[in-house]
Amino acid sequence: MRTIDLRRDTITLPTAEMKEAAFNATLGDSVYGEDDAQSSLESLAARKLGKERAIFVPSGTQGNLVALLSHTERGNEIITEENAHIRTSETGGAACVAGLMIKTVPGPDGAPDPDGVSFAIRKRDIHYPKTSLICLESTHYRYGGIVPPLEKFDRIRMIAKEHGIPIHLDGARIFNSSVSLGVEAKEIARFADSVMVSLSKGLGAPVGSMLCGSEMFIEKASRYRKMLGGGMRQTGWLCACGIVALSDENIGRLSADHENARLLARGLSQIEGFEIDLSRIHTNYVVARFSHPRIGVSELVVSLEEKGILVTPHDAGGVRCVVCREVDTDDISYTVETVKKIVQ
Repeated sequence: MRTIDLRRDTITLPTAEMKEAAFNATLGDSVYGEDDAQSSLESLAARKLGKERAIFVPSGTQGNLVALLSHTERGNEIITEENAHIRTSETGGAACVAGLMIKTVPGPDGAPDPDGVSFAIRKRDIHYPKTSLICLESTHYRYGGIVPPLEKFDRIRMIAKEHGIPIHLDGARIFNSSVSLGVEAKEIARFADSVMVSLSKGLGAPVGSMLCGSEMFIEKASRYRKMLGGGMRQTGWLCACGIVALSDENIGRLSADHENARLLARGLSQIEGFEIDLSRIHTNYVVARFSHPRIGVSELVVSLEEKGILVTPHDAGGVRCVVCREVDTDDISYTVETVKKIVQ
């Protein structure tokens, strides 16, 4: 049966070019700095993100946790948007491993309210934890892949600078943001002292993320990466895929995913029961509220699965769909027509 997986973009498979690069890669012990492909990938990522250095980590979750450990001390407090991935979806690592408290600030456009950030910064008082880091996110996962406004990032950066507090950017899908805004990724990353970017989502590498920052930051981060088991050995095959993932051509093709997401959103919005804010379809995500007198969300999800279409129930009382290279325009048309038949 035909299967269309709209649950996530982590299903994006390596391209033929990635596979060829992987099997032709030279291998060396990366912990000793002897894997040429990893060194090349780290240099490339640092340039793309406008930072001094970068390190390769097995996952985005580990990259964010390494950043938290490197910027803070146990017992400190960090500030995040209230639905930030670091707070909601990384198994409590900030608290369990890094020993951090989290202060949240609302930001329905994906960026915490700057005035709220300013208010959340702790005064110097022995009764309070020290505010040691502000975390931003782009794209914003929980809000359906939206791209937070850079104007707010800039205001938060000025507040952080005034208080001497660093900023970390969870940029797992920062290249989706850059394509959406029509700017280079470094123009987004410049508002942060460190940034993590995933290679294994829409970019299609099989494994891995990059953590970028200053020379001093990466030196510290390298120790925490090793502590958390991220000091892998012969990484050349994986990093060769990462080099292709960060090519201009591969990044540029994310625009096709964005267009297919808009196509899906427009199609679903014309079906009874669906409510979609088309102005918030910024990248490859579609969040659709669904309320119908004859069919519920759970029934809709099951009915779609029986037809070979996989979607995710969403907190807001609807479904979430994520488009990637494995989904083409024919798949989008088939999905819309299938949903229409089920609802009718």
